[in-house]
Amino acid sequence: MSTAKELYKAGESLNEAGKLDEAAAQYQAALAVDPTHVLSHMALSIVYQKLDKHAAAVEHAEKVCELEPTDPFNFTALSVTYQRAFEGTRDPMFIQKAEEAKYRADMARG
Repeated sequence: MSTAKELYKAGESLNEAGKLDEAAAQYQAALAVDPTHVLSHMALSIVYQKLDKHAAAVEHAEKVCELEPTDPFNFTALSVTYQRAFEGTRDPMFIQKAEEAKYRADMARG
């Protein structure tokens, strides 16, 4: 059985080759092995953004912040994910959430 790290690396290779659906499947497999594998959640958020699957992208970006709530980068990435979700859906709720995530990033920086 492969480790989450091995499956993540396989996903990265597929992602770099532009095989986004296959990359997403590898990242999901990594999360099946280790649901707390932060890099796989981050990667899925980015891949799902590229695939215009905004709800899934947001879900994984939020999970990263849940798993590592003191890392300001994670909240900055979440803010960007919300902004891109807004661009893709025009749902104004995402603007409010982007501002909140940006605020949390600033607070985490101290």
